[in-house]
Amino acid sequence: MTTRPEIQDTIIDAPLGDTLGERYLSYALSTIMSRSLPDVRDGLKPVHRRLLYAMRLLKLNPETGFKKCARVVGDVIGKYHPHGDQAVYDAMVRLAQEFAVRYPLVDGQGNFGNIDGDNAAAMRYTEARLTEVAIALMEGLDEDTVDFRETYDGEDQEPVVMPANFPNLLANGASGIAVGMATSIPPHNASELCDALLYLIKHPNASIEQLVNRLPGPDFPTGGVIVEPHDSIVQAYATGRGGFRLRARWEVEDTGRGQYRIVVTEIPYQVQKSKLIEKIADLIYEKKLPILADVRDESSDDIRIVLEPKSRTVEAEVLMESLFRLTDLEIRFPLNMNVIDKGTLPRVMSLREVLQAFLDHRLDVLLRGSRHRLGKINHRLEILEGYLIAYLNLDEVIRIIREEDNPKQELIKTFELSDVQAEAILNMRLRSLRKLEEMEIRREHAELEAEKADLEDLLKNEEKQWQVIADGIRGIKARFGVKTELGRRRSSFAEAPKAEVIPIEAMIEKEPITVICSEKGWIRAMKGHVAIDDNIKYKEGDKGKFAFHAYTTDKILLFASNGRFYTLGADKLPGGRGHGEPVRLMMDLGNDEEIVSLLPYRPGSKLIIATHMGRGFMTDADNVVAATRNGKQILNTEDGKNKPHSVIQVEEDQDMVAIVGRNRKLLIFPLEDMPVMNRGRGAILQKYREATLSDIICFRREDGLSWPMKGGKTRTETDLTPWTGKRGQVGRMPPHGFPQNNRFK
Repeated sequence: MTTRPEIQDTIIDAPLGDTLGERYLSYALSTIMSRSLPDVRDGLKPVHRRLLYAMRLLKLNPETGFKKCARVVGDVIGKYHPHGDQAVYDAMVRLAQEFAVRYPLVDGQGNFGNIDGDNAAAMRYTEARLTEVAIALMEGLDEDTVDFRETYDGEDQEPVVMPANFPNLLANGASGIAVGMATSIPPHNASELCDALLYLIKHPNASIEQLVNRLPGPDFPTGGVIVEPHDSIVQAYATGRGGFRLRARWEVEDTGRGQYRIVVTEIPYQVQKSKLIEKIADLIYEKKLPILADVRDESSDDIRIVLEPKSRTVEAEVLMESLFRLTDLEIRFPLNMNVIDKGTLPRVMSLREVLQAFLDHRLDVLLRGSRHRLGKINHRLEILEGYLIAYLNLDEVIRIIREEDNPKQELIKTFELSDVQAEAILNMRLRSLRKLEEMEIRREHAELEAEKADLEDLLKNEEKQWQVIADGIRGIKARFGVKTELGRRRSSFAEAPKAEVIPIEAMIEKEPITVICSEKGWIRAMKGHVAIDDNIKYKEGDKGKFAFHAYTTDKILLFASNGRFYTLGADKLPGGRGHGEPVRLMMDLGNDEEIVSLLPYRPGSKLIIATHMGRGFMTDADNVVAATRNGKQILNTEDGKNKPHSVIQVEEDQDMVAIVGRNRKLLIFPLEDMPVMNRGRGAILQKYREATLSDIICFRREDGLSWPMKGGKTRTETDLTPWTGKRGQVGRMPPHGFPQNNRFK
């Protein structure tokens, strides 16, 4: 196959790895800079900035009428943001949701979704305009305060960053996931932010502790109670990483006759109310919270979730602490202040660095705006001075305009005017020749001269610059402060109450069960302590292997041939009707692994783990409880060479160990000689040459060693001196009458 010459000329020889690396790096940088992370100066991502700018050009100010969201989205994707319309609309919807944004930037009219998680109506049905906060963000945009750049098609201009006369980054927070990094910033109270900014202006080297005294923590739009310790909050703000424990707000309503109910009035930020109630209802249905009888949603515009306790003897604090543990009535909101610093590089900032970056931006905006205004004043003064010259020589000016062929050049030559002044005089209307107009020009000239002097003094005096910035921050505090409905603090602070929390196990109704597990690993729990006999049915070709009595509150320990322990909740086992379910569906246990032992977990007890090689050790039962489906590795199997044999539970008063091999050698040694480990391959319990372990048990020395005899009788040997030795010995032939299968039971 040959390649056409025009295509062959464009082929570049390059290593695949280098090419992929370059392409992926370009994609990662694009995601970080242009999509996922906010700018530290205005707290906006590009899509939000373009949305607000497009709405500004459409003159969607707070005092004007609404326009269809479809119109706004069309302008945004057509002029500035060439992405999907739904993605742009979703971003716009979030800026309008009072439960999602602390200080909404978009004033929405229509269905913009709700706290239950319902979506907004289609963009053709909804309308929007800007809020006062958005206007504050864009104040000074026409005064050369920020840089503009070309849009993606080069036909228009868009701002690189907003002037941001509002601390939007911390006030509204931000979240996003980029390539290899993420950001998560909770919203804060604007009034407290202004206090921290004003303090930082006066004390540039302020500590995080001093700033936190003025900005104590987040202020979420859905309220709630922050129960994070103060020291932890200071540490999080100092490093830029951490988190905040946020709880729902609740109160107790007395219903008479000693009865009460709990009403939740505020839920944590970004928690969907419908899913929260569904989770609580599941806990009631699955009997994991028996102290709770019912949950109802009586919400309208305000949140009202009603919780009915099982009885009046249940303490409200205990019930709520249990719900905080089991549901999203308590969450941990992460803090990761990863932002784009000055539009160049992403990095994690501390609270002081974020506040200082905002102040530096406001200083830059002030200086640029002042220089722009100064240029406008100089231009106007130049024109006014030309007007005054014209008034002083009015007759000559009129003669030149009437008689000269090139009046502009003649005016410049005669009165030494600039081109701008001559053009302004020629464009002057006749009505402006009144005496009153001359007085007005002189007054304006004097005012502009005074303003010019103030601006020149401002540009030279750093102290005055910070004073102007401080005055602007005080103005923002007055507009959006705690005395306004929008600015009042919604989240409060409290210490987590130390109420006694009922363990999860105690939330399960204690009922007797019989655990049955077949040879092929089908497990079930039959109600009650039934007789373990041949009447228990199994699938065809299967038979029983493990059976014991337990309770629904128990944990079941499963020891597998891979040396791992797995933990099952007895209340989660399938019912006794039918043949049960494969235990492998309940944990990450491979099909080629066998179940070695299945036994109930007894807190504080001891277990002995033994292998076919005659190795073993003792460990705490608490040590083998696994928290995940993947289990917990306790025995090192050495790739199958140290294959596990069995697990036995040690009773409190047992003090001896008996072990017998397939070579029919019996060894008895004290339990205290058994090595204790948390994990390992085990020590030698009995030495074999060509045999393997057959059985191992624990017993009390004073009771003697027992084993079954023919005819259903049991023999007990109390004089065990001939077989007693040290751990690791070979042992001796067992007493006469010991079972031929070399088993103690």
